[in-house]
This record gives sequence, C-alpha cells and structure tokens, in this order.
Amino acid sequence: MKHVKKVSRRTRVVTGGLAVALLVGGAGAWSASASTPATKPVKSAAADANLTHSTHLTVGAATKAAQAALHAAEKDGQKVSVAVVDRNGNTLVTLRGDGAGPQSYESAVKKAYTAVSWNAPTSELVKRLANAPTLKDIPGTLFLAGGAPVAAEGAPVAGIGVAGAPSGDQDETFAQAGAAALAK
Repeated sequence: MKHVKKVSRRTRVVTGGLAVALLVGGAGAWSASASTPATKPVKSAAADANLTHSTHLTVGAATKAAQAALHAAEKDGQKVSVAVVDRNGNTLVTLRGDGAGPQSYESAVKKAYTAVSWNAPTSELVKRLANAPTLKDIPGTLFLAGGAPVAAEGAPVAGIGVAGAPSGDQDETFAQAGAAALAK
C-alpha cells in the first residue's frame, strides 16, 4: 500500500493563496496588455542621471574585422589567430588561422583585451612599461605588439588582437587592417 504524506493546513493555505495571486495577477496583466494605458509613463530625470549609455560593436562587425585581419595575414603568408573583444573585454569573435601555433589563440585574446582596456595600440603600451613595469601584472593583459583598439565617438568599443606572426609589428599591422575594415 502506498503511503501518502498529509499536507499541513498552512501549506495548503499558502499554495492556494499563491494560485489565486497568479490568476488575479495574470488576469490583470492580460487585461492591461489588451487596452491602451490611461496615462503615459513618467520619465524620471533621476533615473536618467543614474544610467550610462555605451556603444558596442555588433557580432557582424566583429566578424568582419576578424576576417579582414586574418585575410591580411594570409595574404602576407602568416599563420595567425585573431580575436575581437567588446568594450568590456568580452570575446566576441576568435579565428584561428590554418597552421597557427597553439599559443597564438590566447595571446590574440589578451592583446585585444589590453588594447581596448587602454584604448591604445599594444605597441604603444609596451613603451609605457619602462615607466610602469607593474602594468604587465594586470590579469588578462599582454604587453606585446599586436593589439589595436577600435573607437567610436571618441570612446573605445572594441579591441582586435593578432598573434602568431614572427614579429609583433606584423601582428599589429594585421590588427590595424581589421580595424580599418570597420571604417569602410
């Protein structure tokens, strides 16, 4: 014989109350969506003062930039990886070119992150290490040439990192080709 646990009166009251609240709330939501509101929502100036707006690169644009950087490298006979990160350093696109070394993938992401973090080419940031050597200790960064920032309206929106060519200068040239593709 199957044993059925008795449910307490309190549990039944709470459960019933939730069911009624959902039904009533749902009916109100359904009726509210079926009619036009009597008043327009009031826009609070205080709420606007607490918000910021930022511009972000689309995935389509990030893909276009990554493909342009990879194409520039392939045209030059180089086997590289390319990464594009958004303004917040989140990876949007990574492409590992045919034959690119295993280290190039992570290096490309870190170069892109470094470029967008300081809104400067990573070759320029390498020079700053002479005066501030602890910059290299910041997690997720890589102070080697090969990263290019992408800006819109004077603010950074993305970083493009390339790694795998014999020199960082070549990597950075390819990253800049990716950034230039966005201007077209």
